[in-house]
Amino acid sequence: MSTAEDTIKAKAAPSKPKSLNGNQILDFLSSVRFGVTLLIILVVLSMIGMLIIQQNVQGFDAYYASLTPAEKTVYGTLGFFDIYHSFYFNLLLLVLSLNIILASMDRFPTTWTYISEPKLWATRDWLLSQPQNATVQVRGSNETEIENRITEAFARAGFKAQATDNEQISYTVDEHCRKDFNAVTRSANRIVFGQSGRWNRIGAYIVHVFLLTLFLGHFVANQTGFDADVRMIPGDRTEQIQLIQYDLDKKEKFNVQLPFAITCTDIQQTLIDPRGSIDVINTMDWRTRIRVEDPEYGVIDADVSLNSPFSYRGYRFFQAQTIPVGNARNIKLELTPLDGVEKSVVEIPRLGSVLLPDGTDVQYDQFLPDFTFNSEGKPDTRTGEYNNPVAVLNVTPPGGQRTRVFAFAGNVSDKMPVGAPKAGYKWRLAEYEKSPFAHILSIKYDPFNAAFIAWYIGGFGLIGALMFVFFFSHRRVWALIGEGNQGMFEVILGGNANRNHFGFVDKFSAIVTELDDVGKYPRHQLSDES
Repeated sequence: MSTAEDTIKAKAAPSKPKSLNGNQILDFLSSVRFGVTLLIILVVLSMIGMLIIQQNVQGFDAYYASLTPAEKTVYGTLGFFDIYHSFYFNLLLLVLSLNIILASMDRFPTTWTYISEPKLWATRDWLLSQPQNATVQVRGSNETEIENRITEAFARAGFKAQATDNEQISYTVDEHCRKDFNAVTRSANRIVFGQSGRWNRIGAYIVHVFLLTLFLGHFVANQTGFDADVRMIPGDRTEQIQLIQYDLDKKEKFNVQLPFAITCTDIQQTLIDPRGSIDVINTMDWRTRIRVEDPEYGVIDADVSLNSPFSYRGYRFFQAQTIPVGNARNIKLELTPLDGVEKSVVEIPRLGSVLLPDGTDVQYDQFLPDFTFNSEGKPDTRTGEYNNPVAVLNVTPPGGQRTRVFAFAGNVSDKMPVGAPKAGYKWRLAEYEKSPFAHILSIKYDPFNAAFIAWYIGGFGLIGALMFVFFFSHRRVWALIGEGNQGMFEVILGGNANRNHFGFVDKFSAIVTELDDVGKYPRHQLSDES
């Protein structure tokens, strides 16, 4: 027999700490609070990635140089310069994806019952406890007539109605509670149930699917793809691209072989003011025309513009930047023959040529926007601006030797060697279409199109799913038909909505107003709870 002292000692003994079991860990990983916390952290990290220029973005070198030594050390140690490829960012995506999957698996079966097994029955007390409820007197000769009126009222309010009587309902009630059920429903013979937007209940899970699509696409694209650059000068052909590797302020490039060859056939820059510079602020669009020569699939011509990238075999070509040295996409030459014949104007595209009526062959060799002679006495350009533009031509008269000719836009004395008439003509640059020396295309290799799936399917799908969730709702309403007396039947109305409660109040009020034949229960008695 235990003594009082033994009892006290037993109570005083320290209890062993409870250890976490598998169910507790799963409950924690699938909790909404944990998922929201992870999502907030993800948003914060994404904002850091937007505020701190990433090392693969143009202009990072200048940004890195502007930082203090302490900022460089802290940002570099924490991986802020390449945050979207950091291990903790990808780990966060993985854990958040696991949370979404577990939470969906845990809660979806309950949510699905709203669609597969709608609540067709309701007691008087339950209906009067709903956020929206009312009791009305409806005039009619029998229950069928009342049921028809309720069904029509529900339909006009946008609800699909379904009527059920007590006997039908009782079959869905367990045997041990059927007696109680019959007791609370003995004064109600029929129940009319109406609902709209029931699929809105799974809207959250549609959001989960598109979120997972975004996360998965981002992860796969980072693991299997790469970024590269390729310089496009009209006439150049290459089978290699420059793969980029970043190490903070050091950007290394090395060549990678392509499974096809790329030839630049033309570059064009659409300017806001054709008389202005080729700066970004004066530009509407960049266009690069390329020809892809693939041993397996033949020759393909493509056009890469600022808002229209080109995709081919997992490679996506984007406009990245230009080499802002002035050039000309095409030129117009004014030719004055030395034999006194009238002047003529000819147009030549970049890298093109033209044959004059007398058989002289004129080839467009190069364009110098700010003509000068370098230290070696060779023609060069002082700057990239169009200060003193000159077109350099290779002219071959019939049966003669090829001669280099300089066509100036300004007036140049015939006594100067570079401006003197040659090959029987006085040459002048009449017009030219401005374009840069070269374009640089950015190439993103994504063999599985993961980025496309993530940003287009996942991104736009997520926007649509959020609109579906927040702009629509699942609305339910019940009407319990009670016993009639002298041509009047008591109808108990109750309803609820999973969101947009104020809009549901208007629908419910319209139903009550339409059914109430006595006016004993005015609209202001409706519950305004939301």
